[in-house]
Amino acid sequence: MQAIYILWCSLFLLFLSGCETAETAQASSGRLTIGTWNVQTLFDGEESGYEYPDYSVAAGWTSEKYQARLNVIASAIGRMVEQAPDIIALIEVENAKVLEDLIKGPLAKQGYQHSFFGGNRNAALGIGIISRFPFEQTLIHSIICNGETSPRPVLEARLIIEDKPLVLFACHWKSKVDGEEKTEPKRKDSARVILRRLREIQREDPGIPVIVMGDLNENHDEFFRLGESSVSALMPDDPKASEVAGHIQTDFLIVSPQKPPQATAFNKDESLALYSPWWNELPGGSYNYKDAWESIDHFLLSTALFNGSGWDFDSCALINREPFVRSNGKPHTYSAGTGNGLSDHLPLVLTLTHVGETAASGPSAP
Repeated sequence: MQAIYILWCSLFLLFLSGCETAETAQASSGRLTIGTWNVQTLFDGEESGYEYPDYSVAAGWTSEKYQARLNVIASAIGRMVEQAPDIIALIEVENAKVLEDLIKGPLAKQGYQHSFFGGNRNAALGIGIISRFPFEQTLIHSIICNGETSPRPVLEARLIIEDKPLVLFACHWKSKVDGEEKTEPKRKDSARVILRRLREIQREDPGIPVIVMGDLNENHDEFFRLGESSVSALMPDDPKASEVAGHIQTDFLIVSPQKPPQATAFNKDESLALYSPWWNELPGGSYNYKDAWESIDHFLLSTALFNGSGWDFDSCALINREPFVRSNGKPHTYSAGTGNGLSDHLPLVLTLTHVGETAASGPSAP
Protein backbone atom coordinates (compact mmCIF):
# COMPACT_ATOMS: atom_id res chain seq x y z
CA MET A 1 0.00 0.00 0.00
CA GLN A 2 1.50 3.30 -1.05
CA ALA A 3 0.91 6.51 0.82
CA ILE A 4 1.52 10.14 -0.09
CA TYR A 5 2.57 12.52 2.66
CA ILE A 6 1.69 16.20 2.46
CA LEU A 7 3.69 18.52 4.68
CA TRP A 8 2.75 22.03 5.78
CA CYS A 9 5.67 23.93 7.32
CA SER A 10 5.21 26.91 9.59
CA LEU A 11 7.42 29.20 11.62
CA PHE A 12 5.21 30.97 14.13
CA LEU A 13 2.26 30.73 11.79
CA LEU A 14 -1.32 31.54 12.52
CA PHE A 15 -1.78 28.40 14.56
CA LEU A 16 0.73 29.85 17.04
CA SER A 17 0.09 32.62 19.53
CA GLY A 18 1.96 34.76 22.02
CA CYS A 19 4.96 37.04 21.91
CA GLU A 20 7.00 35.68 24.81
CA THR A 21 10.65 35.09 23.93
CA ALA A 22 12.57 31.93 24.67
CA GLU A 23 14.46 33.69 27.47
CA THR A 24 11.39 34.68 29.48
CA ALA A 25 10.13 31.17 30.28
CA GLN A 26 12.10 28.69 32.36
CA ALA A 27 11.44 25.16 33.50
CA SER A 28 10.87 24.97 37.23
CA SER A 29 14.10 23.90 39.01
CA GLY A 30 15.37 22.18 35.88
CA ARG A 31 12.25 20.04 35.49
CA LEU A 32 9.91 20.00 32.53
CA THR A 33 6.44 18.45 32.60
CA ILE A 34 4.57 17.40 29.46
CA GLY A 35 1.00 16.12 29.36
CA THR A 36 -1.12 14.33 26.82
CA TRP A 37 -4.89 14.07 27.15
CA ASN A 38 -7.71 13.09 24.86
CA VAL A 39 -10.33 15.52 26.16
CA GLN A 40 -13.20 13.79 24.30
CA THR A 41 -15.01 15.88 21.69
CA LEU A 42 -14.21 19.42 22.77
CA PHE A 43 -16.44 21.36 20.36
CA ASP A 44 -16.79 25.12 20.50
CA GLY A 45 -20.06 27.02 20.87
CA GLU A 46 -20.61 27.73 17.18
CA GLU A 47 -22.17 25.29 14.74
CA SER A 48 -20.17 24.64 11.56
CA GLY A 49 -22.08 21.60 10.31
CA TYR A 50 -19.32 19.10 11.02
CA GLU A 51 -20.07 18.55 14.71
CA TYR A 52 -21.16 15.22 16.12
CA PRO A 53 -24.96 15.05 16.55
CA ASP A 54 -24.87 15.60 20.32
CA TYR A 55 -23.10 18.93 19.79
CA SER A 56 -25.57 20.53 17.39
CA VAL A 57 -27.91 23.39 18.22
CA ALA A 58 -30.83 21.03 17.62
CA ALA A 59 -29.48 18.71 20.31
CA GLY A 60 -29.20 21.57 22.78
CA TRP A 61 -25.52 22.40 22.54
CA THR A 62 -24.89 26.06 23.40
CA SER A 63 -22.04 28.51 23.88
CA GLU A 64 -22.82 28.44 27.61
CA LYS A 65 -22.28 24.68 27.74
CA TYR A 66 -19.05 25.14 25.81
CA GLN A 67 -17.78 27.73 28.26
CA ALA A 68 -18.73 25.55 31.20
CA ARG A 69 -16.79 22.68 29.65
CA LEU A 70 -13.74 24.87 29.11
CA ASN A 71 -13.82 25.84 32.78
CA VAL A 72 -14.00 22.24 33.96
CA ILE A 73 -11.23 21.06 31.63
CA ALA A 74 -8.99 23.97 32.62
CA SER A 75 -9.53 23.22 36.29
CA ALA A 76 -8.61 19.56 35.69
CA ILE A 77 -5.46 20.51 33.78
CA GLY A 78 -4.38 22.59 36.74
CA ARG A 79 -4.79 19.56 39.02
CA MET A 80 -2.85 16.99 36.96
CA VAL A 81 0.39 17.57 38.87
CA GLU A 82 1.55 20.21 41.38
CA GLN A 83 0.77 22.78 38.71
CA ALA A 84 -0.45 22.44 35.14
CA PRO A 85 2.07 20.75 32.81
CA ASP A 86 4.45 23.09 30.99
CA ILE A 87 3.32 21.65 27.65
CA ILE A 88 0.23 19.60 26.93
CA ALA A 89 -1.14 17.90 23.83
CA LEU A 90 -4.93 18.07 23.71
CA ILE A 91 -6.58 15.47 21.52
CA GLU A 92 -10.09 15.89 20.04
CA VAL A 93 -10.39 19.69 19.97
CA GLU A 94 -12.47 21.25 17.21
CA ASN A 95 -10.22 24.09 16.07
CA ALA A 96 -7.50 26.61 16.94
CA LYS A 97 -10.08 28.89 18.55
CA VAL A 98 -10.69 26.32 21.29
CA LEU A 99 -7.01 26.46 22.25
CA GLU A 100 -7.10 30.26 22.26
CA ASP A 101 -10.25 30.28 24.37
CA LEU A 102 -8.54 28.04 26.90
CA ILE A 103 -5.25 29.89 27.26
CA LYS A 104 -6.79 33.37 27.20
CA GLY A 105 -9.72 32.34 29.38
CA PRO A 106 -9.75 29.84 32.25
CA LEU A 107 -6.07 28.91 31.80
CA ALA A 108 -4.88 32.53 31.62
CA LYS A 109 -3.11 32.38 34.99
CA GLN A 110 -1.24 29.19 34.09
CA GLY A 111 1.22 30.97 31.81
CA TYR A 112 0.37 29.29 28.51
CA GLN A 113 1.10 31.78 25.76
CA HIS A 114 1.65 29.55 22.73
CA SER A 115 -0.64 27.18 20.86
CA PHE A 116 -0.41 25.02 17.77
CA PHE A 117 -3.38 23.33 16.09
CA GLY A 118 -3.70 20.97 13.17
CA GLY A 119 -6.70 19.31 11.57
CA ASN A 120 -7.99 18.23 8.20
CA ARG A 121 -10.31 20.49 6.25
CA ASN A 122 -13.97 19.76 7.04
CA ALA A 123 -12.98 17.33 9.79
CA ALA A 124 -14.94 17.39 13.03
CA LEU A 125 -11.94 17.35 15.35
CA GLY A 126 -8.20 17.96 15.33
CA ILE A 127 -5.15 18.04 17.60
CA GLY A 128 -3.62 20.87 19.59
CA ILE A 129 -0.63 21.70 21.75
CA ILE A 130 -0.49 24.50 24.31
CA SER A 131 2.82 25.54 25.81
CA ARG A 132 4.48 27.96 28.19
CA PHE A 133 7.43 27.95 25.80
CA PRO A 134 7.50 29.26 22.23
CA PHE A 135 7.67 26.91 19.27
CA GLU A 136 10.81 27.31 17.19
CA GLN A 137 9.31 25.40 14.28
CA THR A 138 6.06 23.56 13.57
CA LEU A 139 5.13 21.06 10.89
CA ILE A 140 1.82 19.44 9.99
CA HIS A 141 2.04 16.05 8.28
CA SER A 142 -1.10 14.99 6.41
CA ILE A 143 -1.31 11.44 5.10
CA ILE A 144 -3.19 10.39 1.96
CA CYS A 145 -3.44 6.65 1.28
CA ASN A 146 -5.12 5.32 -1.86
CA GLY A 147 -6.76 8.69 -2.42
CA GLU A 148 -8.18 8.88 1.09
CA THR A 149 -6.85 11.26 3.74
CA SER A 150 -6.24 9.88 7.20
CA PRO A 151 -8.73 11.34 9.71
CA ARG A 152 -6.13 13.52 11.40
CA PRO A 153 -2.61 14.76 10.63
CA VAL A 154 0.50 14.29 12.74
CA LEU A 155 1.79 17.48 14.38
CA GLU A 156 5.51 18.06 14.80
CA ALA A 157 6.84 20.83 17.04
CA ARG A 158 10.41 21.80 17.85
CA LEU A 159 11.16 23.82 20.99
CA ILE A 160 14.34 25.06 22.63
CA ILE A 161 14.01 25.12 26.41
CA GLU A 162 16.91 26.23 28.60
CA ASP A 163 19.09 26.19 25.48
CA LYS A 164 18.28 22.52 24.82
CA PRO A 165 16.19 21.37 21.83
CA LEU A 166 13.24 19.01 22.00
CA VAL A 167 11.01 17.60 19.24
CA LEU A 168 7.41 16.57 19.90
CA PHE A 169 5.04 14.58 17.69
CA ALA A 170 1.37 14.91 18.72
CA CYS A 171 -0.92 12.25 17.27
CA HIS A 172 -4.42 10.91 17.11
CA TRP A 173 -4.30 7.77 15.02
CA LYS A 174 -7.31 6.13 13.39
CA SER A 175 -9.63 4.40 15.85
CA LYS A 176 -10.75 0.78 15.66
CA VAL A 177 -14.44 1.69 15.46
CA ASP A 178 -14.70 0.21 11.95
CA GLY A 179 -12.84 -2.95 12.95
CA GLU A 180 -9.23 -3.66 13.94
CA GLU A 181 -8.16 -5.33 10.72
CA LYS A 182 -9.83 -2.78 8.45
CA THR A 183 -8.40 0.24 10.26
CA GLU A 184 -4.88 -1.04 11.03
CA PRO A 185 -3.46 0.17 7.66
CA LYS A 186 -4.31 3.78 8.55
CA ARG A 187 -2.53 3.52 11.89
CA LYS A 188 0.46 2.03 10.07
CA ASP A 189 0.36 4.95 7.62
CA SER A 190 0.70 7.35 10.57
CA ALA A 191 3.52 5.24 12.05
CA ARG A 192 5.30 5.30 8.68
CA VAL A 193 5.45 9.09 8.47
CA ILE A 194 6.74 9.35 12.04
CA LEU A 195 9.37 6.70 11.32
CA ARG A 196 10.47 8.62 8.24
CA ARG A 197 10.82 11.82 10.26
CA LEU A 198 12.66 10.01 13.07
CA ARG A 199 15.24 8.78 10.57
CA GLU A 200 15.59 12.24 9.04
CA ILE A 201 16.02 13.85 12.47
CA GLN A 202 18.56 11.22 13.47
CA ARG A 203 20.62 11.98 10.38
CA GLU A 204 20.36 15.77 10.75
CA ASP A 205 20.73 16.04 14.54
CA PRO A 206 21.32 12.66 16.19
CA GLY A 207 21.52 14.12 19.70
CA ILE A 208 18.10 15.77 19.76
CA PRO A 209 15.50 14.09 22.03
CA VAL A 210 12.18 13.15 20.42
CA ILE A 211 8.83 12.36 22.04
CA VAL A 212 5.86 10.78 20.25
CA MET A 213 2.69 11.39 22.24
CA GLY A 214 -1.08 11.26 22.00
CA ASP A 215 -3.89 8.80 21.39
CA LEU A 216 -2.51 6.14 19.05
CA ASN A 217 -5.57 3.86 19.37
CA GLU A 218 -3.09 1.02 19.73
CA ASN A 219 -1.88 -0.75 22.86
CA HIS A 220 1.82 -0.93 23.63
CA ASP A 221 1.42 -4.73 23.64
CA GLU A 222 -0.96 -4.86 20.66
CA PHE A 223 1.12 -7.55 18.95
CA PHE A 224 0.65 -9.91 21.89
CA ARG A 225 -3.04 -9.07 22.27
CA LEU A 226 -3.58 -10.03 18.63
CA GLY A 227 -2.02 -13.45 19.11
CA GLU A 228 1.49 -12.69 17.82
CA SER A 229 0.38 -13.31 14.25
CA SER A 230 0.09 -9.93 12.53
CA VAL A 231 2.02 -6.70 12.12
CA SER A 232 0.53 -3.77 14.02
CA ALA A 233 1.52 -0.10 14.00
CA LEU A 234 3.29 -0.62 17.34
CA MET A 235 5.54 -3.67 17.56
CA PRO A 236 7.53 -4.87 20.59
CA ASP A 237 11.27 -5.42 20.45
CA ASP A 238 10.75 -9.15 20.51
CA PRO A 239 12.19 -11.99 18.35
CA LYS A 240 8.71 -13.27 17.50
CA ALA A 241 7.65 -9.81 16.39
CA SER A 242 10.70 -9.47 14.15
CA GLU A 243 9.93 -12.84 12.56
CA VAL A 244 6.35 -11.83 11.76
CA ALA A 245 7.42 -8.39 10.49
CA GLY A 246 10.29 -9.75 8.44
CA HIS A 247 13.04 -8.20 10.58
CA ILE A 248 12.90 -4.91 8.65
CA GLN A 249 11.13 -1.89 10.15
CA THR A 250 8.85 -0.30 7.57
CA ASP A 251 5.40 0.89 8.66
CA PHE A 252 5.50 0.39 12.42
CA LEU A 253 7.19 1.84 15.49
CA ILE A 254 9.21 -0.45 17.74
CA VAL A 255 8.30 -0.01 21.41
CA SER A 256 10.96 -1.17 23.82
CA PRO A 257 10.91 -1.88 27.59
CA GLN A 258 14.58 -0.95 27.83
CA LYS A 259 16.09 2.36 28.93
CA PRO A 260 17.62 3.50 26.62
CA PRO A 261 15.41 1.81 24.04
CA GLN A 262 17.06 -0.69 21.73
CA ALA A 263 15.95 -2.62 18.65
CA THR A 264 17.84 -5.78 19.57
CA ALA A 265 15.44 -8.18 17.82
CA PHE A 266 15.33 -6.26 14.55
CA ASN A 267 18.00 -5.10 12.10
CA LYS A 268 20.04 -2.82 14.35
CA ASP A 269 21.43 -0.75 11.49
CA GLU A 270 18.04 0.13 10.04
CA SER A 271 15.64 -0.02 13.01
CA LEU A 272 14.77 2.62 15.59
CA ALA A 273 13.21 1.80 18.96
CA LEU A 274 11.31 4.06 21.35
CA TYR A 275 10.81 3.49 25.06
CA SER A 276 7.23 3.05 26.27
CA PRO A 277 6.59 3.72 29.99
CA TRP A 278 3.66 1.29 29.79
CA TRP A 279 6.13 -1.59 30.05
CA ASN A 280 7.50 -0.54 33.46
CA GLU A 281 6.07 2.67 34.91
CA LEU A 282 2.34 2.74 34.28
CA PRO A 283 -0.46 0.57 35.71
CA GLY A 284 -3.66 -0.60 34.01
CA GLY A 285 -4.59 1.63 31.11
CA SER A 286 -5.82 5.05 30.08
CA TYR A 287 -9.03 3.97 28.38
CA ASN A 288 -11.62 1.44 29.50
CA TYR A 289 -13.49 -0.47 26.80
CA LYS A 290 -16.05 -3.11 27.78
CA ASP A 291 -14.57 -3.28 31.30
CA ALA A 292 -11.07 -3.92 29.95
CA TRP A 293 -8.21 -1.43 30.24
CA GLU A 294 -6.32 -0.36 27.14
CA SER A 295 -2.98 1.46 26.94
CA ILE A 296 -3.77 3.52 23.85
CA ASP A 297 -2.54 6.93 25.08
CA HIS A 298 1.22 7.19 24.86
CA PHE A 299 4.56 8.78 25.42
CA LEU A 300 7.19 7.07 23.24
CA LEU A 301 10.71 8.27 23.99
CA SER A 302 13.87 8.33 21.89
CA THR A 303 17.34 7.20 22.98
CA ALA A 304 18.53 10.79 23.44
CA LEU A 305 16.26 11.11 26.49
CA PHE A 306 18.49 8.64 28.34
CA ASN A 307 22.00 9.87 27.52
CA GLY A 308 22.64 11.96 30.65
CA SER A 309 22.75 15.25 28.78
CA GLY A 310 20.18 17.97 28.17
CA TRP A 311 16.62 16.84 28.81
CA ASP A 312 16.45 13.31 30.23
CA PHE A 313 13.59 11.02 31.24
CA ASP A 314 12.68 11.18 34.92
CA SER A 315 9.22 9.64 35.33
CA CYS A 316 5.81 9.13 33.78
CA ALA A 317 2.47 9.09 35.59
CA LEU A 318 -1.05 7.99 34.75
CA ILE A 319 -3.50 10.50 36.28
CA ASN A 320 -6.10 8.09 37.63
CA ARG A 321 -7.65 9.99 40.53
CA GLU A 322 -10.63 12.31 40.94
CA PRO A 323 -11.88 14.30 39.08
CA PHE A 324 -10.55 12.22 36.18
CA VAL A 325 -12.14 8.99 37.43
CA ARG A 326 -15.44 8.06 39.00
CA SER A 327 -15.73 6.18 42.28
CA ASN A 328 -15.39 2.90 40.36
CA GLY A 329 -11.96 3.93 39.07
CA LYS A 330 -13.07 4.28 35.45
CA PRO A 331 -12.70 7.50 33.42
CA HIS A 332 -15.29 10.17 34.20
CA THR A 333 -16.74 10.24 30.68
CA TYR A 334 -18.28 13.51 29.51
CA SER A 335 -21.99 13.70 28.64
CA ALA A 336 -23.07 16.52 26.32
CA GLY A 337 -26.66 16.00 27.46
CA THR A 338 -26.07 16.48 31.18
CA GLY A 339 -22.85 18.49 31.06
CA ASN A 340 -21.31 16.15 33.63
CA GLY A 341 -17.93 14.46 33.46
CA LEU A 342 -14.55 15.16 31.92
CA SER A 343 -13.37 12.63 29.33
CA ASP A 344 -13.41 8.94 28.48
CA HIS A 345 -9.58 8.98 28.51
CA LEU A 346 -7.17 9.48 31.39
CA PRO A 347 -4.23 11.86 30.92
CA LEU A 348 -0.54 10.99 31.16
CA VAL A 349 2.16 13.33 32.46
CA LEU A 350 5.83 12.96 31.60
CA THR A 351 8.58 14.57 33.68
CA LEU A 352 11.99 15.39 32.22
CA THR A 353 15.01 16.72 34.11
CA HIS A 354 17.76 19.00 32.82
CA VAL A 355 21.05 17.13 33.37
CA GLY A 356 24.67 17.20 32.33
CA GLU A 357 25.23 20.80 33.38
CA THR A 358 23.84 23.27 35.89
CA ALA A 359 20.28 24.04 34.89
CA ALA A 360 18.98 27.57 34.88
CA SER A 361 16.97 28.12 38.03
CA GLY A 362 13.74 30.01 38.37
CA PRO A 363 10.02 29.53 38.49
CA SER A 364 7.83 28.40 35.66
CA ALA A 365 6.17 31.09 33.63
CA PRO A 366 3.44 32.74 35.73
